[in-house]
Amino acid sequence: MNRQVVFDHRGRTKAGCEGPLEVRVTHEGKPYYINTDIHVRGSEFCFGEIVNRNDKRALNERLRIMVDKIDRAVTRCIENDERINVANIKKRMSDIDREENPQDKSFLDWMYNQIDMLNVSEGTRKHYLVLYRRLDAFGKVRRWEDLKPERIYEFDAWLHRLSRPSTIGEKQQGKSVQYISDVAVYGYHKNFKALLRRAVRIGALAANPYDKLKGEFKRKDKESTEYLSDEEMEALESLHPVPGTLMALCRDLFVFQMYTGLSYSDSQVFDIGDYRYVDGKWVNVGERVKTGVPYVSQLLPPVVEVLERYDWNAPKVSMQVYNDRLKDIGKVLGFKQPLHSHLARHTFATWALRNGVPIEYVSKMLGHTNIKQTQRYAKVVPTEVFNQFDKLAKKLNK
Repeated sequence: MNRQVVFDHRGRTKAGCEGPLEVRVTHEGKPYYINTDIHVRGSEFCFGEIVNRNDKRALNERLRIMVDKIDRAVTRCIENDERINVANIKKRMSDIDREENPQDKSFLDWMYNQIDMLNVSEGTRKHYLVLYRRLDAFGKVRRWEDLKPERIYEFDAWLHRLSRPSTIGEKQQGKSVQYISDVAVYGYHKNFKALLRRAVRIGALAANPYDKLKGEFKRKDKESTEYLSDEEMEALESLHPVPGTLMALCRDLFVFQMYTGLSYSDSQVFDIGDYRYVDGKWVNVGERVKTGVPYVSQLLPPVVEVLERYDWNAPKVSMQVYNDRLKDIGKVLGFKQPLHSHLARHTFATWALRNGVPIEYVSKMLGHTNIKQTQRYAKVVPTEVFNQFDKLAKKLNK
């Protein structure tokens, strides 16, 4: 029996994108591939180790644990005269997981340990840690036997009680209750469901209680007001705070996002060196920080104007300070809706659609994983649809 870690043995990963690391077990000349649930770029894997990443130490430790578990699973198959194949190896791996994650161990303890092992960005890891703290504060989902549909309903109701503005300032378990948006509640359910799916996959949980709640806890469509109109965009651009102040910096960063479509995290790693100057235009095909999905970018005149003020760097500021100053800017301009960092990205999408850019191109500009993500923006610009009807009517009248 021979064993080796390989990168995407099917060769389906596109250049520059992350692909799966797999363990190839060769028995009697036949190879079997076990997915490790670890994804890296081809340039980040060399001679059986993960390299060129800030989290390489943690990922290599995860890989070592996975390879050791596969070796033990294969040994058990041989000891029990079982055929060596993917199904039997995974079954023996699940047996090992059950032995090492007994049901009398706290679910929250297991969850905390698993968060360290997740192959996700640091931002996403923080979201999981916030979920962990919410569940801990809720207090009714601590043990494995607590994982029932009715408890999830109770957790949802508890979150929505926190989401009512009337609860701001109340005390719960000695801590101030903060406002939680509907989008945040949806995010908690999404991450909770994913963790329980992982528990089922490794055999720590028999069934995911969310499977009995299909159709529940869906993300609510965002209100059609969550973007700036042409008039509001013009008012924001016409605002010129005192140069060198935080308000000026935050105004400039919002304009930068509003005309690139970049998220806050992508804007903070912007590098003009990634762009090429072709036919009088700055162009780039980059990758999103959050997902690694490619996006297409061109620097429009308002963006170039901002970059020239900052020596061709995007303005840098912490998210908290940024959003605080944006609220102040919104009040100065008399906007009914509060400004926030992601509103700039929403505005870019709807502005592009309003100006006739096909939705599939807007999706590429935003770096969406699929066009369904972009379609929610199309719901808020029906004017363009009516314009198309007008074109059809004119043809009929000829």
